[in-house]
Amino acid sequence: MIAPIPVSLLVNGEPIEALVAPRLNLADFLRETLKLTGTHVGCEHGVCGACTVRVDGEIVRSCLLLAVQAQGSSVETIEGLSDSGEIADLQAAFRARNALQCGYCTPGMLITAQDLLRQSPTPDRAAIREHLSGNYCRCTGYQAIVDAVEATAKTRAEQAA
Repeated sequence: MIAPIPVSLLVNGEPIEALVAPRLNLADFLRETLKLTGTHVGCEHGVCGACTVRVDGEIVRSCLLLAVQAQGSSVETIEGLSDSGEIADLQAAFRARNALQCGYCTPGMLITAQDLLRQSPTPDRAAIREHLSGNYCRCTGYQAIVDAVEATAKTRAEQAA
């Protein structure tokens, strides 16, 4: 057995120090150790997007990143983005347009959509579809999700003007 490795990082703004197995991925660390179960594990190959989180401001697939690789990083999960209010309008748009169905892909979709809106505050529908294309949804057919992101972008633009 390989000895656990100490890690120190920020998760949703809170300092975390833990001993982790060298091969433990970040998704399992968040879910199992920290009980932040909003980060879902789907394919475990980085393809589906269910495990999407932000690490140092960039979205990553937490199933592909080892917890020890997050040493010294700031990790933001769906719980952190939700609790901070950063995505409240996006969540409301998802609810209003029935863009969440079973909810399994929703945390990854919300984080990915917020990433797009941070980079490009007024994306067109093609840009929204392209940015979300790495996140799989089996329930909605994406139309409602794209509608929700587009509506949020328009509302944010109106509020900024």
